[in-house]
Amino acid sequence: MTAAEWIAAYGAAWERGDADAAAALFTDDAVYRSSPFRPPSVGHDGIRRYWQEATSTQSGVRVRFGKPISGGGKVAVEWWTTMRSEGADITIPGCLVLRFAPDGRCEELREYWHVEERLVEPPPGWGG
Repeated sequence: MTAAEWIAAYGAAWERGDADAAAALFTDDAVYRSSPFRPPSVGHDGIRRYWQEATSTQSGVRVRFGKPISGGGKVAVEWWTTMRSEGADITIPGCLVLRFAPDGRCEELREYWHVEERLVEPPPGWGG
């Protein structure tokens, strides 16, 4: 699996709220850091639990990704997501920093994001 294929599969899993599909994208001992201020979710079970909780109130999820940037053994990619969560429209732009195993699964994910409590389209030139 290439980085671009992985990113597309991650977005599809998020849009479906499919915690099993998301967890399958990671190595058995992967580290998933959803925020610099939270403890990481580790391994398939930890990632699955995080995803089940994080996506449980989400509906109408639309995920878009920018062009990935690779270097130093890592891939970074911007994302822009709109959805309803807990009955409110929200926009969450963010960035994933990924490190992949030789088999194409992710060994480490770090993400940084911001929540805006309304639907907002990406600005011109976003994701390039």
